[in-house]
Amino acid sequence: MTDKLAKRGMTNKKRDALCGYLFFLPWIVGFLVFTLYPAIFSVRMSFNEVTVKPEGILLNWQGTEYYDYALNVDTVFKLQLGNALLFICCSLPVVLVFSLIIALLLNKDFKGRTFFRIIFFIPVIIMSGPVVSNLISGHSLDFSEYLPSVYAFLQAMPSFISKPSVFILDELVLILWFSGVPILIFMVGLQRISPDIYEAADIDGAGGWEKFWKITLPHLTPMILLSAIYTVVETSNYSELDINKKITGSMFDTTKLYSFSAAMSWIYFCAVIAVLLVVFLISVWLGRRSQR
Repeated sequence: MTDKLAKRGMTNKKRDALCGYLFFLPWIVGFLVFTLYPAIFSVRMSFNEVTVKPEGILLNWQGTEYYDYALNVDTVFKLQLGNALLFICCSLPVVLVFSLIIALLLNKDFKGRTFFRIIFFIPVIIMSGPVVSNLISGHSLDFSEYLPSVYAFLQAMPSFISKPSVFILDELVLILWFSGVPILIFMVGLQRISPDIYEAADIDGAGGWEKFWKITLPHLTPMILLSAIYTVVETSNYSELDINKKITGSMFDTTKLYSFSAAMSWIYFCAVIAVLLVVFLISVWLGRRSQR
């Protein structure tokens, strides 16, 4: 194929670009058919009453009725939306800090480093969403039953300490599950930092804490943003969230077939996008601050 293109007078740059587009084409087709079209049709359903008949799916325009119902009438949905956003916002810093600490430790040169790297990534591979959901619903991961004294000690402390500490213990397995990919992302970022920079800092007499704040963290800013985006998306799609159960459970409501579920899903989607926008703006602000 390359020889044929060369005979037609195409430059190497154009040939490489064409080959790249050909490899990229299956993904574009899959995205258009299996993602973009269903998303657009879902938006249409959220503004219409859906009726399934033998001749096909009929849509009857209802405007913003289902959005109004979700936001102004269904108080349960608003409560679940708030709880979901709270879960996302609480999980995000915990997962990022935990992942960064583990990545820093695993980036050190010690015996058995490869083994421990595999250990932290295994939950991502073998523990699917249903597995974690069954463990949680079966109270197999309720640490309050196994560590009552620890819980009692934490709950006796001031609320600004007890609440995040109890949250971390309650969601420890989820944090480990969500942290596998961010750990990998941070490790890639750490390995891209040239050792010469650290050697120059050692010559200047910089300490470990100073090297972390002035070298490591600024170089990891893009990786932090990528990990934050991944974590927000992953936690928002967690199947055990009440809002996700409500959205999927409402799909087959005979009175609001698909329409109400589509409206709720787009409201939730916009809320998650708002969280991602805030994360992006914070990342940009931190990046500019670190460059000063």
